[in-house]
Amino acid sequence: MTHPHLRLSTPAHDRSGLRRKDDAWLDERWSDPRTRVLVVSGTRVRPRDGAIGWTSPEQAPDGVRVLLGERDDETWFAVLADGALAKAEQGEWFPLRGLLPALAGGSTDMAPLVLHALGLAEWHWATRFCPRCGGSLVPAAAGHELHCTQCGKPQFPRSDPAVIMLVTSGEPGSDDERCLLGRQSVWPEGRFSTLAGFCEPGETLEDAVRREVAEEVGVQVGDVTYFGNQPWPLPASLMLAMIGRAESTTIEVDQDEIEEAAWFTRAEMREQAEAGTLLLPGGVSISRSLIEHWYGGPLPGSW
Repeated sequence: MTHPHLRLSTPAHDRSGLRRKDDAWLDERWSDPRTRVLVVSGTRVRPRDGAIGWTSPEQAPDGVRVLLGERDDETWFAVLADGALAKAEQGEWFPLRGLLPALAGGSTDMAPLVLHALGLAEWHWATRFCPRCGGSLVPAAAGHELHCTQCGKPQFPRSDPAVIMLVTSGEPGSDDERCLLGRQSVWPEGRFSTLAGFCEPGETLEDAVRREVAEEVGVQVGDVTYFGNQPWPLPASLMLAMIGRAESTTIEVDQDEIEEAAWFTRAEMREQAEAGTLLLPGGVSISRSLIEHWYGGPLPGSW
């Protein structure tokens, strides 16, 4: 089952993976005036007029040329420039979190391209040396590989799977059904979200949900079903949204990752959201999609 309101997950572009080592084709596409380029300084992008700012190859600065792919009969690239560019040029440059308002607005259809570009930018930024021998790395395959200059071992981008889950209790669909939300100590008062955590080696997604919920708030989860997924390169995650059914309801927060957790009926959620005492995640996040899917419609207010 797909959920069209997962706004950062569609529409996908053709990543043109078979073209990444075709230098002649890459040069031809780069010389096409219709080709669009996203300039990334380190891991930051400069929006223009509230939207994601794309430019032409002719106007792009020097940097690592990354092929993103093809869409709408155009070829899309990113240029990974030195982080000093953002300091040298006027205007504000934002990391991915700062770009979310633009992605939630008129640039929603650009989200897969932007997340692709920033995911690779984060990987290039963090991966400086070969993990096998410590040698220096050079980009290959249009930015999608890094090759060691000493031992020759290639490195590939990684995505860390993370589960994000809405846990429910009570008769499904009834007025008494509740969902479980938590808040971290660093968040402002009233800000709540779904629980989340990284999958560990050798663990299924369902067991990761059960373990994380038990560790963070002491609630035991039984049945777990898949909801959807969303790329989240902050810096290198894939958010896998799940819905879990609680087998216990007593909350015992760990006071480490989670400071407070609570159960909410739909009526309580609506009343507190309207009053502004409950602040829910922004509309572009998969957490918001999970909450509003369970609630049955849009809710007021967001972070």
